[in-house]
Amino acid sequence: MRDVREDPELLGLVRRFVTPDRRYLKLGGGLLGMAEDRRVEFLRRVGEAAGGITARELTVLFEGGWRERRTAAWLVAVSGRTEFRERLGELLLASGGPYAGQAYCVALAAFGTPADADLLAAYLDHYLRRPDLFYDQTAAIGALLHLDAKLGTDRAAPFVSPGGLWDQWIDGPPRKTHHDAPDTYREFMSRLCACADESAGHCASRKR
Repeated sequence: MRDVREDPELLGLVRRFVTPDRRYLKLGGGLLGMAEDRRVEFLRRVGEAAGGITARELTVLFEGGWRERRTAAWLVAVSGRTEFRERLGELLLASGGPYAGQAYCVALAAFGTPADADLLAAYLDHYLRRPDLFYDQTAAIGALLHLDAKLGTDRAAPFVSPGGLWDQWIDGPPRKTHHDAPDTYREFMSRLCACADESAGHCASRKR
């Protein structure tokens, strides 16, 4: 992992793309709590940033810490840079740190193809078998359900069927006492994908 304190190239990218308006903190659930006028302006700026960053610069951000990786994933989602699909899948499955996994799920859900569903399903098949770990299972199940609704598929069914891996993960040990139904996470992820779509309208380099 590259250290922003010792890497001038990474530091320059952080100052351009990650820290303006504390962007890295707001990309996620924070978007949904913003007043509409603030959210519209924020998403406009994110879209413009996504249109101005190069593939090389995104690669450098993905080599940084969670702030850099979280921001990079959103910029990838907004710009539709599907060439980063495998990288996102690798980072998600590795779960090498906190706070960025939800952003990887947003990007895969925003890409919206069966290949993205494959990566989300692989993550769930691995981490729903680990009830001792509370990582990004809720974001991943929400993203996969979002893709099922979009693609007309049923990839999440084996996980959320009664007594399936989702129920086993909830039951633990330890039991997850603070959780919602899977469809609640689908709605949440769908709202984040809608934010990414809105932002994409301001991305000059958007791959459609």
